[in-house]
Amino acid sequence: MSTTTPNPANTGTAVGSAATPLLQVDGVTAFYRDLQALFGITLKVMPGEIVALIGANGAGKTTLLRVISGVKQAAAGSVKFEGADVSRVPAHKMVARGVSHVPEGRQVFPFLTVRENLSLGAYTSRARATMKQSMEEQLALFPRLGERMNQLAGTLSGGEQQMVAIARGLMAKPKLLLLDEPSLGLAPKIVDEVFDKIQSVRQTGITMMIVEQNVVSGLSIADRGYVIQTGTVLLEDTSSNLLKNEMVRAAYLGL
Repeated sequence: MSTTTPNPANTGTAVGSAATPLLQVDGVTAFYRDLQALFGITLKVMPGEIVALIGANGAGKTTLLRVISGVKQAAAGSVKFEGADVSRVPAHKMVARGVSHVPEGRQVFPFLTVRENLSLGAYTSRARATMKQSMEEQLALFPRLGERMNQLAGTLSGGEQQMVAIARGLMAKPKLLLLDEPSLGLAPKIVDEVFDKIQSVRQTGITMMIVEQNVVSGLSIADRGYVIQTGTVLLEDTSSNLLKNEMVRAAYLGL
């Protein structure tokens, strides 16, 4: 992997900046039936940042992404995007506002070609207007997909499917890209390649929030991170500080 230390480029301006957060989550609570998954989560993402959410399975990370993207409504609290309250905005309208969610497990359409999968990402009127240009941008970012355009997505390797999923999310022309476990089930060499691609996405100016159990990989490309434990924010700091934090090292790095 070409980047092994946290990115300093945005950290100095984003952390502690007076700029308006692109995303602001305040006191969000969420349930699955009678089971409470989130307990008053508060966090923010500044424009241009990569923010990592780390924590054990069942900590509430995926639930939080689902609330942010409008897939699931919070029981209490608020989600603001670009200063507007979007707590009750459904998922398809959140995509139109500029929030794109790449779910855990890739979830490509296996019996559609790579080209068809990517085209489905550009379903909003704004994205359709620039679909040809967006397709060219994704193939420049993921050259391997250019060799697979007419291949069924279900026949691709796991790493290639993850690239399709990310590229499909980018076809929507998002301002905020939510990535849920992009390294899940991938070989270490492919993980490095996927995270290098995520770094390249950042260079286009897209803000990102990443849920990642591979703590070193996730924090190594992020500006800041939040440690989520049993539905609450346990720690928040710059990525470099979290990687040096004794509790994080003991709990998640086995050190």
